[in-house]
Amino acid sequence: MTNSTEFLAAKLRRHVVEMTHHGRSSHVGSCLSICDILSVLYGDMMKVNAKNHRCDERDRFILSKGHAGAAVYAVLAELGFFNVNDLKKHYQNDSIFSGHVSHKGVRGVEFSTGSLGHGLGVASGMALAALKSKKAYRVYCLLSDGECDEGSNWEAILFASHSKLYNLTALVDYNKLQSLKSVSETLELEPFVDKWQAFGWHVQSIDGHNHNELKTSLRVAQANINKPSVIICNTIKGKGVSFMENEVLWHYRSPQNDEYDRAVQELDAILKRY
Repeated sequence: MTNSTEFLAAKLRRHVVEMTHHGRSSHVGSCLSICDILSVLYGDMMKVNAKNHRCDERDRFILSKGHAGAAVYAVLAELGFFNVNDLKKHYQNDSIFSGHVSHKGVRGVEFSTGSLGHGLGVASGMALAALKSKKAYRVYCLLSDGECDEGSNWEAILFASHSKLYNLTALVDYNKLQSLKSVSETLELEPFVDKWQAFGWHVQSIDGHNHNELKTSLRVAQANINKPSVIICNTIKGKGVSFMENEVLWHYRSPQNDEYDRAVQELDAILKRY
């Protein structure tokens, strides 16, 4: 039996490679590492409705690592928020589908991001607003690991714990590579779990490409009624394309010529399994 969220993740990876190739945009590796997370969130866990995308009771999703916007556009298109063919406009002149995710004119995007370290603060405000107004919606925020270098995140982490924002779940794309070199070489985050725990969060550390682990951890987060939750998703940058995996080169490079052909061949082979 086909796992629908895994099939969705495979389609997102195919879209991402196509979009970054034709738009000659950056961050294909950063997009590929979060496709499983997005597929589980949108395909199984979040309350969203493409036909009523501004419903007050909808769950909110903030992509704090805004440079991976292509992956969010792809999942929204697959869920029917807009036509899949619109993805061809990604990163084109006068397109609403900018490289860093934008809410302007794009159904389903809650907030424009790009400057790292801002998303969790916004998500915390949304979660607080839900509690104050006695709304049942939950807020999800996906961060990069390199973004956790930013002090503004740790202010938001403190605030969320202090405010007991149990309706807030942060997910960290812990692929351990950032713009020019590894996270550990740039600014070591370890002991990462201990830091979040010390700031008063409920913490889980999982395989960010395992859909069963993602679903289980998100359900645990939903059942947690005392504090905000963070799921540290151990991932592989460039996941799904063999020569992109764990290679910092693909933070800024887009697949062209033979690279594009090889990537498409690998991803199409994965899609045929379904």
